[in-house]
Amino acid sequence: MTAERTRKLLLFLVIILISLNLRPAITSVGPLVGEIRLDTGLSNSMIGLLTTIPVLAFGFFSVLTPLFTRKIGTEGTMSFALFILSGGILLRVIPSFAALFIGTLILGIGIALGNVLLPGIIKKQFPKRAGYLTATYSAMFGAGAALASGVSVPLSEGAGLGWRWALGVWGFASLIALIVWLPQMKTNLPAVNRKSFREALRHLGTTKLAWMIAVFMGVQSLTYYTLITWLPEILIDRGMNPSDAGWMLAFMQAMGVLGTLMIPAWAARRKRQRLPVIIIVVLELISLIGLMVPSLTLAVVWSGLIGYCLGGSFGLALLFIVLRSRDSDSANELSGMSQSVGYTIAATGPFIFGGLFDLFENWFIPIAFLICITIIKTWAGWWAGRDEYV
Repeated sequence: MTAERTRKLLLFLVIILISLNLRPAITSVGPLVGEIRLDTGLSNSMIGLLTTIPVLAFGFFSVLTPLFTRKIGTEGTMSFALFILSGGILLRVIPSFAALFIGTLILGIGIALGNVLLPGIIKKQFPKRAGYLTATYSAMFGAGAALASGVSVPLSEGAGLGWRWALGVWGFASLIALIVWLPQMKTNLPAVNRKSFREALRHLGTTKLAWMIAVFMGVQSLTYYTLITWLPEILIDRGMNPSDAGWMLAFMQAMGVLGTLMIPAWAARRKRQRLPVIIIVVLELISLIGLMVPSLTLAVVWSGLIGYCLGGSFGLALLFIVLRSRDSDSANELSGMSQSVGYTIAATGPFIFGGLFDLFENWFIPIAFLICITIIKTWAGWWAGRDEYV
C-alpha cells in the first residue's frame, strides 16, 4: 500500500470515529425523558428543548462554518468543533438548569460545525468514491445514535450513574475523537475561496435546487429528531418499560444504519434519485400509520421500518450535497446553506410534537403532524433528485 493510500485510509477511519460522536449527545436524551422530568419538574415542551436547542444551533452555525474555515482552516475548525462538543457535554453534568441548557447549546454548535465539514472533506479527499463513503460515514451517525439510545437507561439506572452522567459520559468519547484528529493539524491551512461568503450565500439563495435540498434536509431531520425524543415516551405510555423503550429506540436507529448504508449507495449509481425518494416516503407513511395504533404488538416492526426510512433519507440528503456540487468549495457552501435552513426547520419538530401531546393528551394528533410532513418531503425530494448542479 502506498503512503498516500495509507494516509487516506487513516483519514477515513478518523472520519468514522468523529461521525460516531456527532449524535450521542442528542439521542441519549430520549430514553431519559422520564427521569429528567421527575428530577427537574420540566414540562414536555421544555424537555423537547433539549433536542430543539442543538438543532437550532445546527441551523444558525452551519451557515457560518465557512467563516471559521477561512480563519483557522478545515482541520482547525474540526478540532475546535470536537473541543466544544466535549465541553458542552461535560457541562451538563453540573446540577443546574443553566448548565443543562447552556451545555446543550454549546455541544450543538460543535456538532453543527462537524456536520458541515464532513461532506466537503469527502468531496475533496475521496471524489471518486463519494457516494459509497458518504453512505458509510453517515451510517456511523446512526450507529453512534443507536448505541447512545440503548445504553442511556442502563448507565443511569443499572450502573447507578444517574441521568446527568448518563448524558455526560459521551464527553469523554468525543475527547478521544479530538485526540485522534489532532495529527491532521499538520496540514492545516485557512481555506481560500474564489467567492466571498456573502456572494456564495446570495448565489445559492437564487437556486431553487439548493432550496429543495435544504427543505429535504429539514423535513427528514424534523421527523428524526422528533422521534428520537418522543418514541420512548410513546412506547412507555402504551405499557413498555423504560429500558425496553430505550432499546427500541436503539433498534430504530440501528435499522437507520442499514438504510443509510443501502439507500445512498444505490441512489448514487442512478442518474436521478427520484425513485429512492418515493420508495422511502411510502414506507415511512406505512410505519407512521402503524405507530398510530395504540398497541405494542407490532411496535418493533414500525420502529424498525421508520428507522430504515429515516436513515435512508438522511443519507440521501448528504448525497444530494455531494452530487449536486461541482467541487469541495461548492460542497461546503451547499452543505452550510442546506444544513442551516434544514436544521432550523427541524428544530421545530420536538417542541411542536411535545406541545401537541400536552394540548390533546394523545399521540394520534402528533403522529398525524409527522404524516403531513412526509408530503413536503416528497415534493422537496422530487426536486432534489434532478440530474443537475446548483
